[in-house]
Amino acid sequence: MTKVQLRYELLRPLDDTLLKRISDAHGIYGFQRIQVEPSMDKILVEYDASRLSRLGMEAKLHGAGIPVKAL
Repeated sequence: MTKVQLRYELLRPLDDTLLKRISDAHGIYGFQRIQVEPSMDKILVEYDASRLSRLGMEAKLHGAGIPVKAL
């Protein structure tokens, strides 16, 4: 397992719907952890790079309805 951590800027303000989507994304194959940063406008994503590429992981975030931009 190759763990990688990446930070992303949320492209819209955090609300209940987006928070639920982030919570549900924990179940996506290859994701290890998704954490909202204290500023509430960024997330930290830890994923298994042996299972997902960076582009694949970002596509899964967007597919889960989590609008992000890489920092």
